[in-house]
Amino acid sequence: MYFFIFISFLILLRLGELLVAKRNEKWLRENGAVEYGQKHYPVIVLLHVGFFLSLIIEYFLKTPETPVYILLVIFLALIVLKIQIISSLGKYWNTKIFHISGIPLVRKGLYKYFKHPNYFIVILEIAIIPLIFHLYVTAIVFSILNAAMLSVRIKEENKIL
Repeated sequence: MYFFIFISFLILLRLGELLVAKRNEKWLRENGAVEYGQKHYPVIVLLHVGFFLSLIIEYFLKTPETPVYILLVIFLALIVLKIQIISSLGKYWNTKIFHISGIPLVRKGLYKYFKHPNYFIVILEIAIIPLIFHLYVTAIVFSILNAAMLSVRIKEENKIL
């Protein structure tokens, strides 16, 4: 039961993020933004859809165990940090890579201290979310896949920024 509530919450959270990204994409394009990284973006989408499917499949293939509540608390703290990151970037936050020529990089919130705090949060989420429910295969496989994807993504983003 906890898993179903959690996975539903997680899916709604991600859909909310996609709605914010879509709204921001419209604004970015209207303000002259150019999109980069289109070739790898479908792989990112596939990775995240696969992550959700893997969570569900692995959960059903194993004997349910009590969730690890401390990891759930950490995950909730990550949500707070992600909200802060999205808020810091405002209309510039997106799941895609956009750049408007002449606009300086955002240097507030966690961006004062880290170049890519959003990716750090995603790394932690990919590891922690499955571990809340003892889904070790999903945690390991998708942490590795995510690391490979982020190495491509961050290189692409750094070239533009």
